Amino acid sequence: MRRLSLVLAVATASLVPALAQTTGSINASARSHSTNAATAGQGQASFDAFLQRLWPQAQARGISRKTFDLAFRGVTPDASIVALTKKQSEFSAPIWTYLNNAVGGTRVARGRDAAADNANTLAQVEARYGVPKEVVLGVWGMETNYGSFKGDKDTIRSLATLAHIRYRGDFFRDELLTALELIEKGYVERSELRGSWAGAMGHTQFMPSSYMKYAVDFTGDGHADIWASTSDALASTANYLKGYGWVPGLPWGMEVRLPENFDHRINKASFSAFNAAGVRRADGRALPSSGEARLFFPAGYRGPVMLLTANFDVIKKYNSSDAYALAVGHLGDRIAGRPAIQAEWPVSAPRLDMAGTKDLQRRLKVLGFYDHDADGRIGTGTREAVRQYQLSAGQIADGYPTPALLARMRGAR
Repeated sequence: MRRLSLVLAVATASLVPALAQTTGSINASARSHSTNAATAGQGQASFDAFLQRLWPQAQARGISRKTFDLAFRGVTPDASIVALTKKQSEFSAPIWTYLNNAVGGTRVARGRDAAADNANTLAQVEARYGVPKEVVLGVWGMETNYGSFKGDKDTIRSLATLAHIRYRGDFFRDELLTALELIEKGYVERSELRGSWAGAMGHTQFMPSSYMKYAVDFTGDGHADIWASTSDALASTANYLKGYGWVPGLPWGMEVRLPENFDHRINKASFSAFNAAGVRRADGRALPSSGEARLFFPAGYRGPVMLLTANFDVIKKYNSSDAYALAVGHLGDRIAGRPAIQAEWPVSAPRLDMAGTKDLQRRLKVLGFYDHDADGRIGTGTREAVRQYQLSAGQIADGYPTPALLARMRGAR
């Protein structure tokens, strides 16, 4: 079978992100995560009808009938997968709990062992793609705990199940068709397509479209093997991040301390401007001499304060959760010997539940600060809308929604 050496040149267009397997999460974008009730039936007859509708689309993508029949031979819908779509800890768990689960236990120590075991490969990957080895290790650690569990589900079955119920619209249908292309073009064997419940595969959990665009045959054996080859997987991950615009030499972010009476109108600025405003790194080191960043208050102004760069946003192309990207960056820092986050987390402070967050989002939308759906998830859009409202109300603009803020909005006339 013909194998893939370097799966296609890096494209600049927006690509499908990988999905975090170890966190049990789907990349949450502005798109709806609704399930189409009309097609949610799990019966085999409904599934067979779905496959009949899929065949012309596959044929149009150059898939042969032989490949199509091989891919779906004996495949039935997986009823357990639908329940898993409801579990998204990056968007529901408190940030401090999520980070503790991500960086706690043995994950840092195992990451340092993985760094030592793969030192030569990581050095070459960093030199070739410009992505720091600790960031690649952070992704690897978050996705599969350094390859200890890459997922054991049949990728075709997982994708077909999600496409059948139209979870996230046509997203999984398109991934399913791309997986068929991988088989058709000889890039992978049908039996190799194993991974998470959401169709993400290998050491660092690539979706089929990400494999098509970014998988690398680093070992030169004629096959980009993200499942069994650690070297191929690490190089592919760095290639992915480079393709999304990783800026060499720019940190992903850092913990900082703000001076008394800090002007919270300052949110995004150059490092030199933050330095002039009295912002200092928590570890005592100097801020970078060039580049720009933005402030991020993951748990409000009473908790840790971060400065984030464009490279943080590149990490979010893997999974659009702020918590996930923060965990990747922080895990990488700890593996590299940098200190843990120093400020205390406000663990006893009241938090908004999903219903409260939806109410807050609706009110922000009425006021003209928010233009997305009220989905109850606190992402970049919600945080910026909250920040703008706080500025208009003369409050500390940390962008962090709280029950007190919602109560104020409810009481406004």
